[in-house]
Amino acid sequence: MAEEALTYDRQLLLLGSKRNEVLDLWEVHRYGTDSYGDADYVSIYGLAPSEWYRKGIRLLGRTAVECTRDRLADAIGRDIAAVANSEHRASGSTVVDLFVGSGNTLFWMLRHLTESRGVGFELDNQVFQLTRQNLSILGMPAEIHHEDYAKVALRLSLAADQLLIAFVAPPWGEALTNASGLDLRRTSPPLTEIVDLLLDQFPNPLLFAIQVYEKIDAISLAELTPRFDWSALNIYDFNVPGQNHGLLLATRGWRP
Repeated sequence: MAEEALTYDRQLLLLGSKRNEVLDLWEVHRYGTDSYGDADYVSIYGLAPSEWYRKGIRLLGRTAVECTRDRLADAIGRDIAAVANSEHRASGSTVVDLFVGSGNTLFWMLRHLTESRGVGFELDNQVFQLTRQNLSILGMPAEIHHEDYAKVALRLSLAADQLLIAFVAPPWGEALTNASGLDLRRTSPPLTEIVDLLLDQFPNPLLFAIQVYEKIDAISLAELTPRFDWSALNIYDFNVPGQNHGLLLATRGWRP
């Protein structure tokens, strides 16, 4: 089948033949048009697709699906900053993106948390190489490590009262279904495993920012939230009903 006849949707780019291919600009536009009726849907780093592509920025098929586009990443960054700034800490904060992917969410978080250090982790070599290249083109001041998120404690040295802000968005893969929505137990790795690692390794005050979906498996959410001292769920009304993303904000060791 000719590429022009394919439907450029989540299935093709995330789980199909385009998963590990660097997309041409027309393919980025087709994904936006076929899936959302918007050729500029994959706007990242504050740039429309034609603008970031012209600069030399490139994305894999799976990254085009999994990346947090500008409108959503900006909102996430604002909401995280609003909670983080509700309590002043003399030692400041560090922002860590444990599954940095395209780096666009980290880009927007640092825009709203201008005094914070930014650190990202990306285990996949192909994604890491492209993201490092893309962020270099942008001149973005963040440390990106080609390592598993589990190495985070080896890379961060924090003052005892420094706020650690952890953006947690592991690959959803087959954890997202039309029937039950996003099952937080089936992400890769499961959300509880990631949260528990940070809770065990960092005595610091923690702010978790967990990217979720409009429909969440209720049991998986109920298993996760008792780990926190405070939590709040925001759903962003940017897409048609049933296709919206959200953010679970949660703290340990303090309350906003």
